[in-house]
Amino acid sequence: MKLEINDPVLVDSLVEVLGSGGIVIMPCDTIYGLVGIAPAAEEKIRELKGRQEKSFLQLIPDVNWLSRYTGAALPAELKTYWPGALTIIFPAKKGGTVALRVPDDPLLLQLMNRLESSLFSTSVNESGQPALWRIDEILAAFENRVALVVTAGDRPAGVPSTILDITEKPFRLLRRGAVDLPKGLLKN
Repeated sequence: MKLEINDPVLVDSLVEVLGSGGIVIMPCDTIYGLVGIAPAAEEKIRELKGRQEKSFLQLIPDVNWLSRYTGAALPAELKTYWPGALTIIFPAKKGGTVALRVPDDPLLLQLMNRLESSLFSTSVNESGQPALWRIDEILAAFENRVALVVTAGDRPAGVPSTILDITEKPFRLLRRGAVDLPKGLLKN
């Protein structure tokens, strides 16, 4: 199924598809994303991307959700970047790490609050390939492989989120992206 971003039934359709375990492609505040409810959608997204080793970032609706995933707090020097395009790697409650981001996108926030769940979000592409931003390429590659595609035209200026690991100090920049961080925060 395909819906335009301004379709009046969009939110209800997204809630229905995601709530029943489906994967959607939709414009996010950074780039088009493959989106599904975390953690249930993990295997389906891995299959779509052909990716096995790396974990997916989770979108959460606000900083108060941190305690569900980590015992760590959002460092004071990073508070101005949430909501926004900064993905932060925290120590996970169950061991290892977890990548979290509060998006600056009203639709994503509305979906998470209605679903009462975090969402996995990852770029629309096969693993190791560039992120797709032309809607005709996205439809050709994925329309028949996901439950719903939300179209909002081409997004050539889209830049993925910056990824910052805060499990040690100074923090370690893992991916340059949409947020430029001060050099004083980062490990050389």
